[in-house]
Amino acid sequence: MAAAHVLVFPFPLRGHINRMLHFATALVGAGVHVTFLHTEHNLRRLGGRASASSPAGSPRLRFLSIPDGLPDDHRRSVADIFELYKSLAAEAIGPYRALLAPSPTTGSRAADVSVDPTGGFPPVTCLVADGVLPWAIDAAEELGVPAIAFRTISACSFLAYLSSPKLFELGELPFPAGGDLDEPVRGVPGMESLLRRRDLPRLCRRPNETDDVDPKLHTVVKLSADSSRARALILNTTASLEQSALAHIAPRMRDLFAVGPLHAMSPAAPCSSLLREDDGCTAWLDGHADRSVVYASLGSLATISRDQFTELFSGLVAAGYPFLWVFRPDMVEVEAGQDAALQEAVRGAGGSGKARVVAWAPQRDVLRHRAVGCFLTHAGWNSMLEAAIEGVPTVCWPLNADQQINSRFVGAVWKTGLDMKDVCDRAVVEKTVREAMESAEIRQSAQALAQQVRRDVAARGSSATEFDRLVKFVKKLSTSSDSPSST
Repeated sequence: MAAAHVLVFPFPLRGHINRMLHFATALVGAGVHVTFLHTEHNLRRLGGRASASSPAGSPRLRFLSIPDGLPDDHRRSVADIFELYKSLAAEAIGPYRALLAPSPTTGSRAADVSVDPTGGFPPVTCLVADGVLPWAIDAAEELGVPAIAFRTISACSFLAYLSSPKLFELGELPFPAGGDLDEPVRGVPGMESLLRRRDLPRLCRRPNETDDVDPKLHTVVKLSADSSRARALILNTTASLEQSALAHIAPRMRDLFAVGPLHAMSPAAPCSSLLREDDGCTAWLDGHADRSVVYASLGSLATISRDQFTELFSGLVAAGYPFLWVFRPDMVEVEAGQDAALQEAVRGAGGSGKARVVAWAPQRDVLRHRAVGCFLTHAGWNSMLEAAIEGVPTVCWPLNADQQINSRFVGAVWKTGLDMKDVCDRAVVEKTVREAMESAEIRQSAQALAQQVRRDVAARGSSATEFDRLVKFVKKLSTSSDSPSST
């Protein structure tokens, strides 16, 4: 029987890498060989931090790299995602195919493999690729390697993308410019009484009366539909959070696995942070009372205007609580040479003693700290899961992608926080933060949900059971060219 060897290929952005590396580490713990595929640019940024295998030093995990086609000084920011997507598809396909079917004479570029072309690993028997890389899935199947898709967004947002053709058919998309954003949206099963126009991704909004829908929306919708071609779809979620959405997605996929939150199922994954974390956050939090600090972070990619910065910052100060704010150097859009006042405001906050401003924070450590009372977040799915399992109330200020739907579920379904979308006013920030910090009902809901999610990832919980089923699925794929579902 051939040893199972899974090639795990994330889209090369921090949030995608983090969760798929937790997934890879969990596979290693289940006895599977794993090759984790970075881009050359990201592997250089990680340096020696990526060369560690598993927490136990398992020889079953290795890191290889392929080019993304962009120069090293390219920003690779959220505004450039589609450029990165196109460049990766064009430049990586040759080296990628060589990893799936390596020549015995050429080998492959490896971060930690130099002895032989395969690095002592068996041939790749299965691919788990980011669902936004359908070309990677298609190439694997062409070479006889069965492929599984992995999406890093929430099930509810994935379902909305899957439902978009129906929304176009019903005339729900695109939204008219200047229309009522609180208008209910029909056509997303299970969410008919929940979703409003403002809860769908910003790509759904017409910029003005003359423009048609953003063509990027059609691209994203097609990427979601393409997941049905894979042998299965993996989602980093749990039935406790998204049972209804999962039930509506399942019939449209060949198989479906809900195996999250993965960071809680494999907490000791190798370092994957492309940003250097400030190691003084925990010590600073230690000096504060329980549930007295607001933690604020808008993720690793988001950019905001100077006016938005001013309103968020002023609202946090006015709320009156100590706060820990992740303020990346590239987060605020300002003209060159015109950021002196902004930097002075940040320095002033950090010197006040009531605030700590850092370029990046160890978020999971921060959220589990007793001093944190609420989390002001962009509502990215990774952040939502990290807050959920720690029982931390959230204030959601979503910006793009799946964040609009995630924040709606926080405020209207799970009731573990407040949704502040489409508003950036200091008075609203102040009021919303205070309510999240002081509401006993929100805190009780957050803690109750945390208890359930922890049960899901524990032994015999729903996510743990699904992961066991997934490992068996992968091993069966690795011994047969046919999908288990078709035999």
